[in-house]
Parts: sequence; C-alpha cells; structure tokens
Amino acid sequence: MIKTELRRAVDPRHARTMDTDALRAEFLVEDLFTPDAVRLVYSQYDRMIFGGAVPAGGPLTIDAVPETGTPSWLDRREAVLVNLGTDGAVAAGGETYTLGRCDMLYLGMGSGPVTVSGAGARFYIVSAPAHRMIPARRVTLDEAARLPLGHRDTANERVVNQMIHPAVMETCQIVMGLTRLATGSVWNTMPTHTHERRSEAYLYLDIPEDQFILHLMGEPDQTRHLVVRNEQAVLSPPWSIHCGAGTASYAFIWAMAGDNVDYTDMDMVAMGDLK
Repeated sequence: MIKTELRRAVDPRHARTMDTDALRAEFLVEDLFTPDAVRLVYSQYDRMIFGGAVPAGGPLTIDAVPETGTPSWLDRREAVLVNLGTDGAVAAGGETYTLGRCDMLYLGMGSGPVTVSGAGARFYIVSAPAHRMIPARRVTLDEAARLPLGHRDTANERVVNQMIHPAVMETCQIVMGLTRLATGSVWNTMPTHTHERRSEAYLYLDIPEDQFILHLMGEPDQTRHLVVRNEQAVLSPPWSIHCGAGTASYAFIWAMAGDNVDYTDMDMVAMGDLK
C-alpha cells in the first residue's frame, strides 16, 4: 500500500502566526515507518519527496506515484534509499542491491519500479527531480567523506558523513549524508544557517524512546521549535534555520535538493542575531 501526502509551501509571514499544532502539521512528519506500507510526503519545496517503506511481511514496490505526473515515479526523478533496520534489499533497473544499516543507495532517473524487501528492514526514501540518467551506486559509511565540526567546549562536536555528495559521487541535485554527535555534545548545525537556493530535511535517528530533540526552525529573528522523536522527519524551507539540541545522544540524516550541490553554499547566521 502506498499513501502520499501533499505538503504545500508555507510563506514565512504565515509561519510566524502558527501555533504548535499548525507548525507540526506543516513541517513535521511523525509516522513515516508503518509495517507493510509505503508512506510518502510530496513537498512543494523543490518538489522533494520524503518517505518510508517497511517490507515486514513481504516485498513492497513503488512505481506509479500520481503526484509526480509520470507513469513511473522515477521517470523524471532520482532517489536515495537508506536502510535503517537490519539487512534489506532494493531491486531497480534490473539489479538487486543489498543494504546494511545506514547504507545509502542512489538510483538515477529512469530506474523504473523500485522493490524493497527484508523482514527487518526499514527504508528511508528521498527523491527529487532530475535532468539526466546517472548510474546507480551504493555508498556505505566507510566510503563517506568525513567532515569533523564543532567542539566539545560548545557542546556541538560532531562528524558529518557526506555520502551522496560531490566528494563521493555525482548526482543531479540530491546531496545527502549522516551526522553523528560526539558523546556529551547536544547541538547540531550550530552556528546555524539558511540557504535560499535549496530545501532540506532532517530525519533524526537513535534517540531513546523517552528522549527527544528540540529542533529550531523559522526565520533567524523569528525562531520556533518542534519536539521531535526518534525516526521523525522535519521539512526545512529555504528561508528557515535548521538546528537542534537533544536530551540524549543521537544522529540525523540530512538531505538537500535545489539549485546548488555545493555543501558549503550557506548563508551563515551570527549567534548574536538569533531571536
């Protein structure tokens, strides 16, 4: 079963007026991973698709997604699938790929239907429009470009693992990776930034059941917050900051799409300018 939800773009002036329930309804995705189902969110920010597929009782196939307007969802798109569970498999384009935990599989435009399998697998899905075919590739954490950032003294020591990234492989526009915080550090993406040229999503991982992330969003001088639990995703508009602090150790998968695949293309926000 495939269920797709449409999320329309929100003007920052409208976001200023939203209460907690409205912010969560527009920017937080709470139930991506449902057994024996594919759950997709079609966002009008850069036409990105985020979703989850859990083939607990047997294989699941993603083919026609009406929101894309094409016979098969990847006819004019690229996609990345990340396995968050035990070993699983993805079949696409006449090939089958085995994915361990946190392995990322890139599928290029025209890959056709995608079938996921594995009783203990849970697949996170990111897709964006593409303009040409690029060969499929599986990328593991060992193959990632590692970027250490932050410092223990400011509680933001972390390693950014750039996986679907120009330093590792070519894509049309998806840039994606996994960031893990060091023991004792709580802040991610701080100092923070915006990037008007592309949208982003965070999927938070490895958060204990009774803990959470306090995710900050909004314009730098009009910040808001979302309480985020394990394996929930936050959609980040180009005009919004995206950072947060956790009550326990955690990691997150970040995914971007837009005009520029340069990871450093950010509009930094001075610490003193946040309100």
